[in-house]
Amino acid sequence: MLNPIAAVTCDDPYDYYASLANAPCLVWHDSMWVAASPALVMEVMAHPACRVRPLFEPVPSAIANGSAGEVFGALVRMNDGERHALPKAALRRSLGRVTFDEVDATATRIARELAGMAPMTAAHLSRWMMEVPVRTVGSLLGFNEVKLPLLAMWMQRFVACLSPLSSTEQVESAHSASLELLAAFRILLGAPRRASLLEKVVQEAQTVGWNSDHAILANLVGLLSQTYEATAGLIGNSIVAIQRGVPWPNDAASLVREVARSDPPVQNTRRFVVEEANIGGVHVKKGQVILLLLAAASRDPRAGGLVFGFGHGVHACPGQALAEAIAIAAVKSLRDVPRIQWRYRPSVNARIPEFFEEMA
Repeated sequence: MLNPIAAVTCDDPYDYYASLANAPCLVWHDSMWVAASPALVMEVMAHPACRVRPLFEPVPSAIANGSAGEVFGALVRMNDGERHALPKAALRRSLGRVTFDEVDATATRIARELAGMAPMTAAHLSRWMMEVPVRTVGSLLGFNEVKLPLLAMWMQRFVACLSPLSSTEQVESAHSASLELLAAFRILLGAPRRASLLEKVVQEAQTVGWNSDHAILANLVGLLSQTYEATAGLIGNSIVAIQRGVPWPNDAASLVREVARSDPPVQNTRRFVVEEANIGGVHVKKGQVILLLLAAASRDPRAGGLVFGFGHGVHACPGQALAEAIAIAAVKSLRDVPRIQWRYRPSVNARIPEFFEEMA
């Protein structure tokens, strides 16, 4: 029996999602409310009583007492309120100054280099799709080629702590990886490469008066972490679409953007209700949780082409264009991938395939 969480890693959850999207109001499931239609998802995202973190736990308790928790607490996408508006604007404007051609050239070069390091087995393909995005963004930020493998390794350890499924060992490893990432960014921040993305972030931060070095460093780590999983998932799900019969695309952009809508890497997100309110046609109590089924909303014909997997409104991901450009370049660079099988990595919200060899 499917449920909104198990559906994330199900082979094909979309008929189930469609049934939930037909509900005229929020639906109670287990211990939370569920919003699945475009209208309900947008209403919850815009409602002032709905926050991205619970008031009593701004940082997940599992990581609160360490460096990873300090990074999480400074992320502008994981905080509400006016004081985060200017940092969000600075990040959005700096990312907007990076051209598609620049991203395409960098991602294509890195994708081809990594693809050529070993035969494109299923295992190599799984590693490749995870490393191309983080190495691309690291290069755009200004890191040299020697540092890029380290960034990818540290980021793998860091993101492992961001799931409620994380083990104690993964959390401890994430704290040490966070320190390594912050130190690397601190060195780079001291002498940003001319015309790099990091220099653009610094310039935009100065323009809006965002002068907290720690917060800037933390959000640069956050940018890499979003890139590592969400963009990798977009690449992986595009490969899955090809494995399912979509021909190798002459127009990789159309394929990637369709996958972002129809089989997105981020399937759901949560909102925490901080005061009693009427939301989505029901009375919601303070402290209750609303699960937003972004994948269901995106596929709904009433969405009008909106892609909810990158968020919406004040919490929209500023890196959507960057993520899509990296995924497009990666898909274009691949050729002759053998027939392979896949399963989805254990997760409560991310749909990221792992590839393995097809049995004879």
